[in-house]
Amino acid sequence: MADREKGGFWVGAAAALFYPLTWIGRSEYRGAERIPRSGPALLVLNHVSHLDPAVDAVFVHRNKRVPRFMAKDSLTRVPVFGRILLGSGGIPVYRGGAGAGDSLRAAHRTLREGKIVVIYPEGTITRDPAAWPKRSYTGVARLALENDVPVIPIARWGTQAIWNGYSKKFRPLPRKTVVHSVGEPVDLSAFREKEPTQALLREVTDVLMDEVLRLLVDIRGEQPPARTADGA
Repeated sequence: MADREKGGFWVGAAAALFYPLTWIGRSEYRGAERIPRSGPALLVLNHVSHLDPAVDAVFVHRNKRVPRFMAKDSLTRVPVFGRILLGSGGIPVYRGGAGAGDSLRAAHRTLREGKIVVIYPEGTITRDPAAWPKRSYTGVARLALENDVPVIPIARWGTQAIWNGYSKKFRPLPRKTVVHSVGEPVDLSAFREKEPTQALLREVTDVLMDEVLRLLVDIRGEQPPARTADGA
C-alpha cells in the first residue's frame, strides 16, 4: 500500500481539529478501498449536516489521501476553520459572476495536479425534512467531463442525527453511527465527446447524484419520495 499523501502544516492542523470531532460518532466505512491511493479523483457526496466536512475529511485522510474541498466562500471567513480550509488546499466556491469561473478553474488545476477534490453538488445542506438530497448544481458535471479522472460517488449518513441542519438540534448522545458508502467510479465515456450544453450538464449531474442516491437508499433501507417537477 502506498504511503500516506503528504499534506503539510495545515492538513496536520485540520487533523488535530477534526479527528476528535468524529469521536462523537461511530464510523462505518463501506467500499473505502475504492478511494484511489494515488492520483487524481473527484469525490461526489450528499450533504446533510454541518458536521459533514469534518467527518468526510477524516474519512479521506484515513484512506491516506488529502481532501481538497470545494466549499462556499463564506466558510473561508469563519475564524480558525476558514484559515485551515484555505491552508489545506480548499477551494472557495463563489456563486455567479467571474468568481464562479475562478472556482472551477482552481478545481480543474487541483485535479490536474493529481489531487483529490471533494464536492457537494447540492451546494449546501439539504433542507428536506427527511434529509434526502436536493436538486444539485451542474458544476460537478463540468469538472467530471473536462477531467479524465475517477469520478466516485459516496453517500454519507448519520451526521444529521448528531447535528441536524434542518431542526438546528445538536444531539451527540447516545453515540450514533456515521456511514460512508463508496460506489464504483461512474463511467462517463458516453458523455465526454458530446457538446457540453446545459441539458447535457444537467443530465450528467443527475447521473452522478442518482448514484449517490442509490448508495444512500442502501444505507437507509428506505426509498426517497418522488421528485418534484423541478427535480427537487
